[in-house]
Amino acid sequence: MKRREFIKGSAIVGATLATPTILGNSGIIPSGNGRKVYRILNAQRSMVGTLPVLRAFAGDQTDHVSPYVFFDEFGPVKVNAGAKPLRVDAHPHAGIIPTTYFLNGTGHHKDSLNYDFQIGKGDFMMFTSGKGAIHMEETGKKLYDEGGLYHGFQIWLNMPAKYKYVDPATDVHREDKMDEIKTDGYSIKVVLGEVLGAKSKVDLLFPAFYFHIKMNPGARLDIPTDATHNAFIYLISGTMELEGRKQLKANQVALYERGESLINTFSEGGAELLLLGGQPFNEPVYAYGPFVMNTEEEIRKCIMDYNTGKMGDPKVVNQ
Repeated sequence: MKRREFIKGSAIVGATLATPTILGNSGIIPSGNGRKVYRILNAQRSMVGTLPVLRAFAGDQTDHVSPYVFFDEFGPVKVNAGAKPLRVDAHPHAGIIPTTYFLNGTGHHKDSLNYDFQIGKGDFMMFTSGKGAIHMEETGKKLYDEGGLYHGFQIWLNMPAKYKYVDPATDVHREDKMDEIKTDGYSIKVVLGEVLGAKSKVDLLFPAFYFHIKMNPGARLDIPTDATHNAFIYLISGTMELEGRKQLKANQVALYERGESLINTFSEGGAELLLLGGQPFNEPVYAYGPFVMNTEEEIRKCIMDYNTGKMGDPKVVNQ
């Protein structure tokens, strides 16, 4: 993997390294071909507009999270009926695919591509920014009318160099596009990719996977992956045991080494998690705020395109 570079002045920051807790007894049955944990990170609290987030990584850890490049959990936040929406004003993106996935609540998305819609629990939105576009995000109408919890994820997929300048597009995928596995011990919702015979109907330009997993108390789960692909776990709630008797706690991310297939997990008390990864890009990554490209010159072009209105008018999107 080629290392990423940051343009001077970029506000991207990442998580902190955690000291792993080693459990005395193991609930994992060694598979013999399990992946090794590279490191465990603590997500850091931050603010995006008026929205509190937990940031697992942002432009760092590229060698172990590519094709993903940025990971925020927003909420859970209780929203009172009639309260001013939690909002991120109109802002540009280029070279990436910001994805949004809701666990609870509703959101309102509006962009410079003339999309203006509500999304909610279980929905998966992909804002393929390509050569550049603008969007605004805020809590949705149902939350404004009824109140409730607002909770989900915005996770950015990087785009390979050959797709950086495609025309931007917005797609919303409902749960009927996502396959699901249910057993007595666990459930797996396949948002992207495929696993254990279940396959998402959401198309991507490059190989990546995104699994929402719930483990019941006492569940063991060995998850097959392509040994040449990256993989990482973000623990939403509960606790888990990983290989080497390492403990993963809520709001931590475990990065895995490549070279083996199975991800061996066990949860004594139950857990909810995301498992993501895919084919890593062997390309340089230059990042400046919402722009992720392959060279500094491309970043400067993004800034010029935004400033000259080629990505759209933020005042119009904010209306």
